[in-house]
Amino acid sequence: MPDSEQTAPTERPWSRAIDVHHHILPDFYLDELARMGVATILPGVDRPTWSARGSLAMMDRHGIRAAVVSVWPGVPATLEPKPAARFARRVNEYLAELVAAHPGRFGAFATLPFPHHDLVLDEFAYAIDTLGLDGVGLISNYAGLYVGDRSMDPLFAAADRRRTPLFVHPTVPPSTGQPDFGLPASLYEFPFESVRVAAHLLYNGTLERFPDLPVILPHGGGGVPFYAGRLACGGLISAPLADRLPADPVGSLRRLYVDIAMAGDPHALAALRSFAAADRILVGSDFPLMPEHYTLDTGHRVIGHGGFSPEGRRQLEHANAEALFPRFLPRFDGKDG
Repeated sequence: MPDSEQTAPTERPWSRAIDVHHHILPDFYLDELARMGVATILPGVDRPTWSARGSLAMMDRHGIRAAVVSVWPGVPATLEPKPAARFARRVNEYLAELVAAHPGRFGAFATLPFPHHDLVLDEFAYAIDTLGLDGVGLISNYAGLYVGDRSMDPLFAAADRRRTPLFVHPTVPPSTGQPDFGLPASLYEFPFESVRVAAHLLYNGTLERFPDLPVILPHGGGGVPFYAGRLACGGLISAPLADRLPADPVGSLRRLYVDIAMAGDPHALAALRSFAAADRILVGSDFPLMPEHYTLDTGHRVIGHGGFSPEGRRQLEHANAEALFPRFLPRFDGKDG
């Protein structure tokens, strides 16, 4: 690879992009986690700093018109029901205030108090219908309860009725005693967490039972583009699994949305472009958990080597996100005919 390709360009890769993978880390959130004894949101990972001003400045430098933000990893699954509900409510009201303070620049994914299912539905209705948030931010598993579990069907049904997007970010798997090689789990486990989610959704028929449910998997879908064909082989391995598969398993998985965060290297990008249709790919920065120079370089690589047509680039930059998040649709006053 030429040296010039290893240095992140300084010019912005986008012009009107909508970033659907943008983390925020409010001080009150980190302080509350610390009070609970949670020293870090992700062991082994440098803690970034965050401010609304910093996000907006980064967005302007990248050519990002708007970002749909999420507080990751949300409410700890170990909390008792009432504290979990209070914490989720505080986060969601903060998100609504952030969106209101910066019209047109921010949308937000709500946080829900899993695994307390009755409280989840109450907070979902409040966050979406009252606060007007744009979707729901989930993590791949809540102390072993994976997205796709049939116990989550009431949430899926509520989101399906409203066509509310679910953004499913990977987290640390629930296994104990697993060697970590002295490496952070996010480095290598996160792509497999997205595969676990996809397998659960596929074999529980979630996408068929809730056809208007938009599900977004970050990081280019994690390992899903590579493993989609293998996931479809369940009936070949165990005959009863064939009855749990839709008629077109890979086609079902291709209904998932993916973002481009951390998917700019040639190998990941090739798999992503082979798997995902142009109307299923979204801009994602992973800021500030990934450094800005990396996300800038990813954007340039995706545009430069992703083989997008002009229409495909328009879909990627903003049209796909506008279809999912009506807040960002262009507003016309009728004066231009």
